[in-house]
This record gives sequence, C-alpha cells and structure tokens, in this order.
Amino acid sequence: MTKFKSDFLRILSERGFIHQMSDETGLDDLLAKESVTAYIGYDPTASSLHVGHLMQIMMLRWFQTTGHQPISLMGGGTGMVGDPSFKEEARKLMTIDMIEDNIASIKRCFANYLDYDKGPKGGALMINNAEWLRPLNYLEFLRDVGRHFSVNRMLSFDSVKTRLDREQSLSFLEFNYMILQAYDFVELNQRYDCRLQMGGSDQWGNIINGIDLGHRMGTPQLYALTAPLLTTSSGAKMGKSASGAVWLNADLLPVYDFWQYWRNTEDADVVRFLKLFTLLPMDEIERLAALGGSEINEAKKILATEVTTLLHGREGAEQAAETARKTFEEGALADTLPTIEIPSAELDAGIGLLALIVKAGLAASNGEARRHVQGGAVKINDVGVSDERMSVGSAEVTGDGVIKLSLGKKKHILVKPA
Repeated sequence: MTKFKSDFLRILSERGFIHQMSDETGLDDLLAKESVTAYIGYDPTASSLHVGHLMQIMMLRWFQTTGHQPISLMGGGTGMVGDPSFKEEARKLMTIDMIEDNIASIKRCFANYLDYDKGPKGGALMINNAEWLRPLNYLEFLRDVGRHFSVNRMLSFDSVKTRLDREQSLSFLEFNYMILQAYDFVELNQRYDCRLQMGGSDQWGNIINGIDLGHRMGTPQLYALTAPLLTTSSGAKMGKSASGAVWLNADLLPVYDFWQYWRNTEDADVVRFLKLFTLLPMDEIERLAALGGSEINEAKKILATEVTTLLHGREGAEQAAETARKTFEEGALADTLPTIEIPSAELDAGIGLLALIVKAGLAASNGEARRHVQGGAVKINDVGVSDERMSVGSAEVTGDGVIKLSLGKKKHILVKPA
C-alpha cells in the first residue's frame, strides 16, 4: 500500500476507496500542504439518490473531515442531457420542472454527511451547474470550448465504444455530455479554485477530459480520483435489492428497511462495508473482523446501525435496531414496523391474500405473490398460509389492532384498519 503524506489519501487508501488517480504524487503533495476544493457531480435522474451513491458521498465526507472543501454539484444543466456512460440506451429526457423537483428532494440527504456552514473556506458548497450551462451561447461555446475536443479521441473512450460496438444508438445530444462535464470542471476551477474531481470508475474518461480541457484553457493543474464501482460478493450491484432501489430519502424507503438492508449484508462483505460506509476507527473494524461464526451477526447489526445513523440520525437507527430485535428475537409486534392502512370497510368485506401482498409492497404482481405463497414464504400473524385464494379480513386483526403480514423471515408489514 502506498504511503501517502496527506490524511485524506491515507484514509481513503486504507479504507479501500481508491481505484485510479491522475497524478498520485502531485495530488498527495497538494493535499498535504494546503486546503483543496474538490467536487463530485450528481445528475437528478430521480427524486432521491440510492445506496450506489453512498461511496462517493463518503469520499466527500472524509474530504471535509481532513480539512478540505467539498462541493456537491447538482446537475441541473447536465441532467437535461443525461450521462450516456455505459448505458444501453438514452436516458428519458426530463423537463426543467422535473429536474428542479428532483434536485430539491436530493438535497435533503447531503446535510447529514456534509457541513455547509463551517467557515468561508471549509464549509461544503452545494452548487447547480445550471448556473453556467443553461445560459450558454451555443456558437460561442462551440468556438471557445468545443474546438478543444477531438471526435477521434472521444470515440475511443470505453463508455462510447461499448455502446457503438453493440450497435446501440448514441445520439448527438448524449455525445455532448462529456463536453459539458469537462466544462463543469473548468468553470468550478475558475469560480471556486476547484482542483480535484472525484467519482466512480465509470467517470474516469469524463474526468480526464476535464483535466485536458483545463490544460488547454489555462487552468492550474487539475486532478482526478475515482473509486471502484462496488458490487457485493455475490455480484449484485450496490443500490439494488430484490424489492427495488435502496433509496436514501426516507419518504421512498423507511428507515427500518434501510437498516435491514445493511443487516442483511453477506458475511464476506461486512468488513469491507464497515470500512467504506461507517466512520468507525480502523482498530474497531479490525476487532469486528476477527469475529467468527454466529458472532458475525453482531458485526452486521453494528454496520446497519452506524450506516443508518449517518443518514437518518442515531435515534432513528437505534429505533430500527430495536424494532428488529423485538421482531426477530422476541417475536413481538413493534410499533415502528412499516405500516399500511386499509379501509375498515374493505377489510370487513375481505381482501384477497395476493392483492394484499401486492398492496403491502411485498410483491410487484399477483403472479409474484402467488409464487411466494406456493413457496411457503408468506405468514399472517406469524402463521404460515398456503391457500392463495385466502381472503384476509377483520377476523385476522389481532388484539394489537393490526394484521402482521410477513414474507420470509425478514420482511414484515403491519396492516392497519383505517
């Protein structure tokens, strides 16, 4: 492992964040001698970021913790185009109103990781690239910026070649994305003295483009740092689960479900995720790494609680942990389990089991719900059910005033008469 002089690169290295750097020695020297400004861009393609973005958010967190200034750049301009990198088809185009709504929603999670009020230089910045991209004059932009790009070189990037090799269409609109992202780097340098862009390894070509454009347009030396694209030990992509995206906004994914996602981490991933997604000191992580057998479950609970604390606060994390303990260890109904309300009249009349499973979000369709029932995975009030034509109604409401609907051992929904 490289011995870095700067705290930031040393921490990132020992925790497994680093995939590539454009000038390792130069960047390390710069970070060791002065406070540096760096950014990561986020295009508002949805109303929330997901777990797949957490690695980059943690990089910004460590950047600020070690005395530097992070910028979370919102892609209000680039989001109108859409990043084509390694995508099989063009992203669906969004209206400006959709983009602005998504940005407003995404912003909520960043304040949990970054301090935006800490001094004139040390405080994090949240900036929208629409400030300079939307007012651009197209002809001037082509002349002043576009002339620095070689189409031959752009066609050589893996993100473009992969699409073309598969004979999948790449629109002229998408082809402009890498120019706009490169221009973001130059603009941020001129406005905020930003010297470093970070991102996932799929962004390497785009970031290098920005460094090259900066060189041609007279900026100081700019730098690139990317993190590996993360998958679980079984090959699953981070940010996805069997039931869909693992969102960071609590209105899209309840705190309990977020906690449970991390509690279900595969054994082989626990130590790696403790390094990447928590602030626990390395000696504590090494202690947890030594746990074997069933003790690994304690490490998983610590992982889930620490990751959830960063995003949703200590109280929310501990409440989720206690809900899980009561549900799984005591078999009790916990008030904080996810709850859906069904009109009392509908329950009095009886609702089909398959329809209820779909309403509860435990299956996407009646067919999927039927397979769960046939596989013996569904329980009503902790009692297995096998009749897919079963009707669930008021008779199943317990003394606690709810119906407990379970899928497997780890997914539970409380159905409450409204």
